[in-house]
Amino acid sequence: MIEGVKIQKLKPIPDERGRLMEILRSDSELYEKFGQVYMTTAYPGVVKAWHYHKIQTDNMTTIKGMMKIVLYDSRKGSKTYEEVNEFFVGEHNPILIHIPPGIYHGFKCISESEAIVINIPTEKYNYENPDEYRVDPYKNDIPYDWRRKDG
Repeated sequence: MIEGVKIQKLKPIPDERGRLMEILRSDSELYEKFGQVYMTTAYPGVVKAWHYHKIQTDNMTTIKGMMKIVLYDSRKGSKTYEEVNEFFVGEHNPILIHIPPGIYHGFKCISESEAIVINIPTEKYNYENPDEYRVDPYKNDIPYDWRRKDG
C-alpha cells in the first residue's frame, strides 16, 4: 500500500425502509479537517485521470455502481515512490480511500451504468488558484494501463 494511503471498510446498515452508510466521521482516524463534499460521476468505460494535489487530502468512495480507483505515488522521498495501487470500490466493495497530497489518482467506471463518487477533501475548491495538477490519462510517465486485465 502506498505510504500515507489508508482504507476504511464502510458498513451499510439496512432495514425494511432502506439503508444508511456513514462515509466519514469527525472521530475517524482518517478525518483531518473539512473542506467540502462533492459528487462526480462517470459513464461506463469512462476514465477520469490523472491528477494530484499539493495541499489537499481526498477521502473518496463510490456510492452507486463500481469504479476502479487507481493511485500512483510520485513523491520522490516516499518509501513507496512509483508504486501503483488499484482498488475496486462501490456497491460490491464499500470502502473509503484516504489519498494524501502528492499521489496521482483517477478512476474508471467499470459498472454497466453511471457510477457516482463522493469525495470529502480537506480543502474547499479554490476557483482562482486550484490545487489540482493534471496529466493526460494515457500519455504520461505513470506505469498504468487503464484497459481491462482479462484481455
